[in-house]
Amino acid sequence: MLQLPPNFPDQMIPIMGMATGIVSMVVIGLVIVKVAQSQLGQALARRISGRAGAGDQELREEVMELRELVGHLEQRIAEGEERIDFTERLLARGKDQAPTHG
Repeated sequence: MLQLPPNFPDQMIPIMGMATGIVSMVVIGLVIVKVAQSQLGQALARRISGRAGAGDQELREEVMELRELVGHLEQRIAEGEERIDFTERLLARGKDQAPTHG
């Protein structure tokens, strides 16, 4: 029959703790490597290094186009508001000058 030494449990606890630590470190390392190799990791690296990628330049151009479009639309809205105000003044003046039957 196999006889274990009397201090066997005391020896196994540190060994299992080390094994758990090693396995955990390997898993964490693999996760870090996978994230670094992903598009997210590459984007973070570009951001940290301060380099703008081609996608960043396209995005900036699109934002500038949208800002220009918004400016144009704001101008058209302002012109429409002026026309509405003018029309309201004409209608108000027309009511005051309209002949009354009485």
